[in-house]
Amino acid sequence: MTDISTLHDNLVRRVNVGDMLLRSVERFPEREMLVDGARRWSYRAFNRWTNQLAHGLASLGYGPGDRLALMAGNCAEFLATYFACAKLGVACVPINLLWGPNEIGYVLAHAKARGAVVEAPLLARLVAALPADGSVRDVVSMGEVPDAPLPAGVHASGFQALCAHQPDTEPEQVVANDAAVSILYTSGTTSAPKGVVASHLAICMDSLGTALDTGMSGSDRITAMLPLFHTAQLNALCTPAIAVGAGIVVLREFHAASLLDLIERERLSVVFGLPLMVRALCDAQEAQPRDLASLRLAVYAMAAMPQADLVRAMRLLGCEFSLMFGQTEMSPVATFFRPEHQLSHPGAVGTPATNVRVGIMDEHGGLLPAGATGEIVYRSPQLLNSYLDNPDATAEAFRHGWFHSGDAGHMDADGLLWFEDRFKDVIKSGGENVSSLEVEKAILATEPGIAEVAVVGLAHAHWTEAITAFALPRPGSALDTGAVLKRLRETLSAFKCPKDIVVLDALPKTATGKIQKAQLRAQYARHYDVGPAA
Repeated sequence: MTDISTLHDNLVRRVNVGDMLLRSVERFPEREMLVDGARRWSYRAFNRWTNQLAHGLASLGYGPGDRLALMAGNCAEFLATYFACAKLGVACVPINLLWGPNEIGYVLAHAKARGAVVEAPLLARLVAALPADGSVRDVVSMGEVPDAPLPAGVHASGFQALCAHQPDTEPEQVVANDAAVSILYTSGTTSAPKGVVASHLAICMDSLGTALDTGMSGSDRITAMLPLFHTAQLNALCTPAIAVGAGIVVLREFHAASLLDLIERERLSVVFGLPLMVRALCDAQEAQPRDLASLRLAVYAMAAMPQADLVRAMRLLGCEFSLMFGQTEMSPVATFFRPEHQLSHPGAVGTPATNVRVGIMDEHGGLLPAGATGEIVYRSPQLLNSYLDNPDATAEAFRHGWFHSGDAGHMDADGLLWFEDRFKDVIKSGGENVSSLEVEKAILATEPGIAEVAVVGLAHAHWTEAITAFALPRPGSALDTGAVLKRLRETLSAFKCPKDIVVLDALPKTATGKIQKAQLRAQYARHYDVGPAA
């Protein structure tokens, strides 16, 4: 049993993600916090619901140090579960909905999840992936108690029933500042996924810093349309919004025309999406203009936007733009590409975020001057605690007293970071190192008929790795790949030009729209056995 003085001391001074919600409740109790379809909650009502869920989970025996998986699309219940876990000191383990049963089973077992909260339509997928060792003992269905057969020893609950008749008071638990609030898994495209252990301190620091960098305040209303199971949506936008008392409108999926209607109807002020989503919004706005006067900021992620697309978006959407750059291990924001730099430094990824130091390091641990290319490294209280049960990977990532991102880049004389490539995506062709990102930018600038492109190196008898482009045409465009290659040779050095362009109907992507280059490399590994050899 926890000593009462220890509990009181912790409650007085602790840093806890759940406390960010409580503090906004105390400042703005009746302000609308969350909209999910026809359902709406004030800050007070949402917090009471979250507390009831927390007490319900506590009645099942959950407390500090436990891990609870969360398998759901974007919905209010997702956020309620995340904050209920935070208040109890339980680590939330979001499940990527694009994963197959092997990946889900691996994560449940590796994270040692003792239970899972799951949307009812996803229940069969979860059950099929449950570890055979019986470690998962609870399944809470967002709906009534599941009818589907569960393995022996698994306790079933309904989400609403678990909340019913529970007190709506604040649960009081000793939760250390560095305790895990979440365990998020990396994509695992080149090895088994790594569990990124994020602390309450890291998420709170990221949330407050990102709110400062974006100028977010309680008067803002934001969208949550990228997957909440990814830190980009959850911690780069939603927890900052809740920290300052802003409103959140949850969307299950992206549809450009519907989002524009929503901005107009709900008077949204901040949207967050991918560059391809911004292009779709511009097309829809040009076809049927809406009143977007409430929109002040569009935040994009994953990649810099071509300058022509950015200028068009500024004109059609009538707001400022910024890019967030980072990774799951940074909780996730590392740099912020500010509105004032969008056109003056096109292609950069921004200046360090409020709580972050950025350096460029050589292979020996030395920091490099402006203009020199090396590995991007960070120092920040936003960093992960560790990779779960992987001390070797943790030590490797934190060598030389900095966190190693695995990204190549450089700082310019103005203090902006330029991302050049993932080190694993640098192509070694004919004795030269080639940035896949540089070639991708050149292709998009050369050929307007290409909507998206991914460049990788494929095994080749002569070149070692042959630079190969995989292109997705814009609707209605017919690509003449020979003509594209000819034009590229006029703008790129010969050794950087692709040896082939493969036209695809779709590019393999993660849930947040990141192209899975490892999948392309694996699928087309033998492409040059009989293919072009020029």
